[in-house]
Amino acid sequence: MLKSLNPFALIAERWQPSAKFVERAALATVVMAVIIVVTGGAVRLTDSGLGCNTWPTCTPQSLTPTKAMGLHGIIEFSNRMLTDVLCVFVGVAIIAARARTPWRRGLTRLAWAQFWLVMSNAVLGGLVVLTGLNPYTVGAHFLSATALLTVAVLMWQRSREGDLPVRDLVVRPVRQLSWLLVTATGLLVVVGTVVTGAGPHAGDAHTVHRIPVNWREITQLHVDFVYIVIGLTVALWFVLRAVNGPTAARRRVVELFAVLMAQGVVGYVQYATHLPEVVVGIHMLGSCLVWIAVLRVPLALRERPDESGAAGAADIPAQEPAVPAAAR
Repeated sequence: MLKSLNPFALIAERWQPSAKFVERAALATVVMAVIIVVTGGAVRLTDSGLGCNTWPTCTPQSLTPTKAMGLHGIIEFSNRMLTDVLCVFVGVAIIAARARTPWRRGLTRLAWAQFWLVMSNAVLGGLVVLTGLNPYTVGAHFLSATALLTVAVLMWQRSREGDLPVRDLVVRPVRQLSWLLVTATGLLVVVGTVVTGAGPHAGDAHTVHRIPVNWREITQLHVDFVYIVIGLTVALWFVLRAVNGPTAARRRVVELFAVLMAQGVVGYVQYATHLPEVVVGIHMLGSCLVWIAVLRVPLALRERPDESGAAGAADIPAQEPAVPAAAR
């Protein structure tokens, strides 16, 4: 009787989404997570961060922007409404994961984690406005969006896998190198966030508090981390070749290297041209693509078969962990 009162159970009784539908729903949340980062950047780069001067309403008297607020109010309010669209996509992912038979609890939890991250980031967005675009709250807002993107990528990966225990495809030192690469990239993103907080694009045409560090010096630190990440990427590629690692993993490392190179070109152009808004926006998109690419590398070094024994990860061949020839 209690089960029949569960709305998700009722949906599952009447609708059975295919595995492909669940996978596409998960991928859609990845795309929307990227879009919310880029559009959030557009709000800042157009000086529309305070287009709506309060939260959760746009003005103390109006939920929506008024005519007097002009284009800035429309841009800021549109970004807020895009969060509602994101919630719809996450909601579809939750329902699809829960309705699919057999029910995959881990996949559903990842979908719900996205919902709570969206809600927390909405509150952070409100704090950004209420604190007058304080750079620390702006940075926390961006990093929370990156956390959402991380969980979305993990759900997308899990939607293409089975539920049996994870099976490693390479030896432990190779896996550790891949996670070192992820850690270095995470630090690169954090330092890039500090660069944003110290840089000239504050999000509003009026005077806004900035992080009190030398913008050019922190930019150089950001570049140093870029070199570290590129070096680790190249090193991992050579290691995977030496141990005859999975073809899919080597391909993903190459994809990561290509994205890093493109992002490096964009970063150099934006620095040399004194940070034009359009180029900075492209760089924000690139940061999302770099993060997605680096997360996919360690995920390609293991597999999670389904009950039939199939690898499940769509492009990862089942094999024993590779061992260097010298160790055999």
